[in-house]
Amino acid sequence: MIYKDYYKILELETSRVTIEEIKTAYRQAAKKYHPDVNIGDKLAEERIKDINEAYRVLSTPSSKRKYDRIWNSKFAKKQEKSKESIVDMFFGNITRKINNENTDSKKEQIKGENIETQINVTLEDAYYGREKKISLRTVEGKMKTFAVKVPRGILNGEKIRLIGQGKQGKNGGKNGDLFIKINIEDGQKFKLKGYDLYTDLLLTPWEAALGTRVEIKTIDDKAKVYIPQGIQSGEKIKIPNKGYIKNRETRGDLIAEVKIMVPKKLEENEKQEFEKLMKISKFNPRDQKI
Repeated sequence: MIYKDYYKILELETSRVTIEEIKTAYRQAAKKYHPDVNIGDKLAEERIKDINEAYRVLSTPSSKRKYDRIWNSKFAKKQEKSKESIVDMFFGNITRKINNENTDSKKEQIKGENIETQINVTLEDAYYGREKKISLRTVEGKMKTFAVKVPRGILNGEKIRLIGQGKQGKNGGKNGDLFIKINIEDGQKFKLKGYDLYTDLLLTPWEAALGTRVEIKTIDDKAKVYIPQGIQSGEKIKIPNKGYIKNRETRGDLIAEVKIMVPKKLEENEKQEFEKLMKISKFNPRDQKI
């Protein structure tokens, strides 16, 4: 019998979601509770097991339909309600009595407050996953340095959690946690939008006019790009699966925006060729309809 609410585990509010929405929710949940982000957190380890289990069941249409039938059936609802009633009947009064005695016999343990901060990382640091060091001033006024492992493929605005590095608990309570918000800075070469990377593709006038193949630098490699004849400044060329990390198997796209560059200084023979072209060409951009 199924007792786990897989939609709730993936932080989905309804079962009326598409497989793609389930995959997106799984990726977000897997990143949120990844061991690298929740070092030493046993609850997070258990949570990631439930997340993987939920994804295995809900990621294919046939198993999702079967799960929905069982979970939404009256029998499952009655079974759950009956189970709760029996537990409350036999153990409810005893549990309340024990809780009251514990409260009376000792002071309540209070968990320390969480602390939030943020750091800026380069696009390359976020893409490759690198260790960063941050320094924070403690309540006592002392500076404390933390080594933070930025998970590979973290998204802009996501947070890293350092367990027990927040404010100190009271009466034996656990310390709070430190949450570090990641701000990904655009670089000179690449800019991040969602999972896609944007870059400039610089072309000479003759490359744009005649068409050619050029080599373009990606964030981790190089790629050959076909330039169609007559391409214009501002047009974009998409290089699939060369963008930012989506998951272990797929990436976003690299979007290259064309910018046609005119030489500032011409050699004499180059100047003569441009003058010939100006005389024989019938092209006038000012006559074009926009």
